[in-house]
Amino acid sequence: MGDTPAMGHRVRLVVHGRVQGVGFRYAAREAAALCGVAGWVRNLSDGTVEIVAQGSAEAIEAMRLWAEEGPRHAAVERVLVDRLEPGDALSTFDIRR
Repeated sequence: MGDTPAMGHRVRLVVHGRVQGVGFRYAAREAAALCGVAGWVRNLSDGTVEIVAQGSAEAIEAMRLWAEEGPRHAAVERVLVDRLEPGDALSTFDIRR
């Protein structure tokens, strides 16, 4: 995909729907590895899941498309996307509590 995950673009994805209690965070970590993005994922108190992903434009788009489907037992209603400044380089994709 060209860029390393630590370079390129950064976005915040907020995933709405039935996305907690369905393995979403663990599946997101696997998807991030496949897509080539670094960052993190966490559950928010309002029932959504937040993903911050950094990588090439193509890698970010692949992660966004994955988030629109999510894992098998999720029911994603919508994904809100906010573009962020790249900031400090990220090199891993972590699950945050």
